[in-house]
Amino acid sequence: MRIGTLDTAALIGELRQLHEDAEDPGISRMPADEELFGALLYLEANANALKTEAARRTAATKRVLLWEYVREQADLHQSKAIEHARVAGTEWAELAPALAVKASSAAYNKARRLQAEVLAAMSRSTQAIRRTPEAVREAERLAAIRAAAERHAEEEAARRHTLLAPVAQRLITYRSSLDDDDDVTFWLDQIEALLPDCRTPTQLVSLQKYVEAAVRELRKAERGGALSAATADAQSAYRAAASLLTGQ
Repeated sequence: MRIGTLDTAALIGELRQLHEDAEDPGISRMPADEELFGALLYLEANANALKTEAARRTAATKRVLLWEYVREQADLHQSKAIEHARVAGTEWAELAPALAVKASSAAYNKARRLQAEVLAAMSRSTQAIRRTPEAVREAERLAAIRAAAERHAEEEAARRHTLLAPVAQRLITYRSSLDDDDDVTFWLDQIEALLPDCRTPTQLVSLQKYVEAAVRELRKAERGGALSAATADAQSAYRAAASLLTGQ
């Protein structure tokens, strides 16, 4: 299993509090909560400052957890460094001493094993990937499938945005005839706030949801006769949005 995501600063803060409660005389020298490695070294060196067995047991267990997290992160970031070195033209023979191996083939094999950690992180899984060539190849295959699906989703969102953005803008342009000081106004406000900087896939999805909600409320207003006073341009903007959503 993998530790995965961990709020290390919060855990270091809890350990700091244990030392403060024990009146550790050197606590002022402990690195900041965000300085994980340095803080762990301080806590290790000053473990005896904790006066009770319960406090020492709690602190040591949390340090074990944090060092396991550091181990996971080290593999992940070393793999990224290897990738950057290779992109920069570094040969495997040059990387061998840095990877603590003697031959180019050993450096390559170690890099492939480390790649398993990158793939596990990309999959956001807490299950470790076995460090064998077969397991890494299978993980790479699955990662490629996920990446292709994500690209397709992003491309589809971009396509919808190309159609949706002008329609949403027309709703905002003629909103003075559509506002009802209630639900319609609320959703038009959301569209107007999001539209200028709508770029990420999440924002694109949100824009569609806001337009759908605005159209839903406008339909209610239309059935109640509240849109009869709206200008022809405003009614046209509403019908264009409704037609686009129906077509999708």
